[in-house]
Amino acid sequence: MSVQVLKPESDATGLRFAVLAATWNEHIVERLVDAALDVLRHRGAADADVEVRWVPGSYELPVAAKWAAESGRFDAVLAYGCVIKGETEHFRLVAEAASQGLMRVALDTGVPVLNGVLAAYDAEQAAARSGGEMGNTGAQVALAGIAMARHRRAVRST
Repeated sequence: MSVQVLKPESDATGLRFAVLAATWNEHIVERLVDAALDVLRHRGAADADVEVRWVPGSYELPVAAKWAAESGRFDAVLAYGCVIKGETEHFRLVAEAASQGLMRVALDTGVPVLNGVLAAYDAEQAAARSGGEMGNTGAQVALAGIAMARHRRAVRST
């Protein structure tokens, strides 16, 4: 018996992506989005197949992701935001709500919805994960989005 082993593909050619971005901490989120767009382009996605939409904050990402996923126009939804801890736990509540909401949209719709929301204790941590010493979460999420969109197409065509 031969087991079929399939690994994630990184070719974005012909795939359609919704890129959702929160305007809160926009200077960090822009770096995440720029990295994502760079990955998508270098992996073959056409500019016409990528739509970037800005929403007020990370808390609003799940409903925007739901609208995008339910539209039937996208193979994957990439959601980006940045929540930085202040003097209260509000940042944790927003990050958890965004994370749980994005996962719920993915499970409810079957469309890959990738979580690119940074939850950082300070601005230095956010900078390190948006193009600094820790890499760029935007690029990592885009690669995962390509892989999941390809996987979904493969599963649906067999």
